Amino acid sequence: MDLDKSVIGVTSDVFVFEVEKGHIRRFAQAIGDRNRLYIEEEFASHTPYGGIIAPPTFPIAIATQGIGLPIKLDERRMMHGEQEFIYHRPIRPGENLYCQLRVTDLYEREGRSGKMQFLVIDTEMKDEHGELVVISRMNIVYRQLPTK
Repeated sequence: MDLDKSVIGVTSDVFVFEVEKGHIRRFAQAIGDRNRLYIEEEFASHTPYGGIIAPPTFPIAIATQGIGLPIKLDERRMMHGEQEFIYHRPIRPGENLYCQLRVTDLYEREGRSGKMQFLVIDTEMKDEHGELVVISRMNIVYRQLPTK
């Protein structure tokens, strides 16, 4: 395995994601979520949220818009392991989110085909005041390539 603990703490540059109402609506439609809170302004304005918010899994669309980490990874060895979203408050249309990827952990486990490494990457999303909105935590399984 060619990843070592020195990757922990490596970050990407910050990128800005503008949250648009139409993007939230299209995302909700794409995942088949018809919750009126994500698509109907009039309905959403009469809820405790006071307006439209993004679905809980929306940060996955944001994380894929950004730039990568300055680490050489062999994409043939990568498999998406799990995804977690840690919310501090809802995402709302009209705000800019300042996003940065960070490697937060690297650990190994033994699998059927040998050792596997697990790379944990957090995408922190903050508002224009620097307040944390959500962390999108992705666990990547980094497998050994089969020997020929």
